[in-house]
Amino acid sequence: MKNLAVARRYAKALLLIGKEDGQTDAYRKELSGFAGLMEQEEALNRAITNPLYESSGRRNVLQAVIDNLDISKTMKSFLLLLFDKGRIGFVDSINEFYQKLADELNGIARASLVSATDLSDDTVEKIRAALSKKTNKEIILEVEQDPELIGGIVTKIGDLVWDGSIKTQLSNMRETFKRGEGV
Repeated sequence: MKNLAVARRYAKALLLIGKEDGQTDAYRKELSGFAGLMEQEEALNRAITNPLYESSGRRNVLQAVIDNLDISKTMKSFLLLLFDKGRIGFVDSINEFYQKLADELNGIARASLVSATDLSDDTVEKIRAALSKKTNKEIILEVEQDPELIGGIVTKIGDLVWDGSIKTQLSNMRETFKRGEGV
């Protein structure tokens, strides 16, 4: 839990810097790229984050990597600050929070749509438009398929869930009958 609070704090700090200098989207791409690199290159990740290696050597590796990346001076300083504060291992979580905060700032919400069957592009677009209208935000929709739903769809935006699946409706009916309310 503490790690998430730390990640959120650093993401907010970077977002504030981005808002001040108008580089929010640039920092989004740079941070995402670095986090992706750390995730892809396990040996690099270990070389930078493993406390068994000497700190100065790990910092030199990080410095060499970021010097070879096409990123802003601010992002280089931010990554070195993360290292100096012992938080470079949280870069993936910081990136996740930063992406969410940047989306909020830009009026974008990410949603998931799970359906029992494959939906046409037209249907997905209609659902996306309806969600966009309901939330007053631009919606980026991730579509999945889950045959266990039997039919219908389940949509999630943050903590908000719209469950129109037949599986849930059957489960609710079962509970109603158990309580004797459906008789």
